[in-house]
Amino acid sequence: MLVEVKVPVLSESISEATLLSWHKKVGEAVARDENLVDIETDKVVLELPASQAGVLAKIIREDGAAVTSDEVIAVIDTEAAVSLEPAAERGEGRGTPTASGAVHVSPPPASQPLLSPAVRKLVTEHHLDPRAIAGSGPAGRITKEDVLLHLEKPAAPAAPPIAPPAPRPAPVEIPSGARPEQRVPMTRLRARVAERLVEAQQTAAILTTFNEVNMQPVMELRNRYKDKFEKEHGVKLGFMSFFVKAAIAALKKYPIVNASVDGGDIVYHGYFDIGIAVGSPRGLVVPILRDADRLSIAEIEKKIADFGARAKDGKLTINELTGGTFSISNGGVFGSMMSTPILNPPQSAILGMHKTTERPVAENGQVVIRPMMYLALSYDHRIIDGREAVLSLVAMKEALEDPARMLLQV
Repeated sequence: MLVEVKVPVLSESISEATLLSWHKKVGEAVARDENLVDIETDKVVLELPASQAGVLAKIIREDGAAVTSDEVIAVIDTEAAVSLEPAAERGEGRGTPTASGAVHVSPPPASQPLLSPAVRKLVTEHHLDPRAIAGSGPAGRITKEDVLLHLEKPAAPAAPPIAPPAPRPAPVEIPSGARPEQRVPMTRLRARVAERLVEAQQTAAILTTFNEVNMQPVMELRNRYKDKFEKEHGVKLGFMSFFVKAAIAALKKYPIVNASVDGGDIVYHGYFDIGIAVGSPRGLVVPILRDADRLSIAEIEKKIADFGARAKDGKLTINELTGGTFSISNGGVFGSMMSTPILNPPQSAILGMHKTTERPVAENGQVVIRPMMYLALSYDHRIIDGREAVLSLVAMKEALEDPARMLLQV
């Protein structure tokens, strides 16, 4: 039977995707749930597993092709499968298409046991190696009962599967010469990021207000409890969770900063979905902490650590990168002293964190050295007035300089 391989249904915000790389060639055996091709959207890279075992009979759309939801990109012949091993490992020639369009695969070598259609179906469905099954039929043939008996035996613990590395951009090699140049097409993610940034600049009235925060109280609190925290919760205590909590405290006081523009309406959100900007090999992504106000410090740290790890491996889902009511970007990890972050539409505000540096400051009439950080809040002046923007940033500053305020909600 010929089975069509289709592009999965993409989210409403994604009109098309790009086929990055096929992992199988025409004529090669395919196991059920085996990844066939990587599909790049403007948010994530998706893996498309095979719905049925068989042989890849036809590839309709090649690497680099732009595709849409539910588009047919390949065909699998389920009746051509004769072994669970790839053709290359068996030392067989690749399959050749017949006049009917099906693929003919050479019969297995003598080292492979002959299987009846019913037995082959069971073996394929359960991903079994026929050579590991003792046959009780004539001349040692494997019967259906032999396979069922083999399935009842307790399986030996298997090693955890190793996830394939996420596709990474190819390194740019600039040719030699007096004035060398290299033209490289944008990835779909980079093109989408560029489109959204230009859209934000053209549609929103972006303004940025600055302040500075004394990080000593948070640093002392972290140093005092970081070992106990990690032992208790199994995750390191970072600084981002404090900023998330401080931002939520400010957003509750000034709901307009957590709102968004929809045509001629202002949408006030009664929830707090905080986007955390994370760098990845494919570019900047912003996974969302859903209902962040309901999360503990430990839960926030765990989710952020998980986002960072899966962003590097390209394993974030579309749903995790969609939505959000407010974002936080930390340029300080790269050494940035000050910047003006750009809004992430349709959000109306974004907080920029920067590098913590010891500087002389006036405190109680004396000059002292304190670990200081510049904060930047970019906001959409169409709906957020300067007063609300400045006061919300001051509220974040006060919460960070006196963390007990967040606990007492004062």
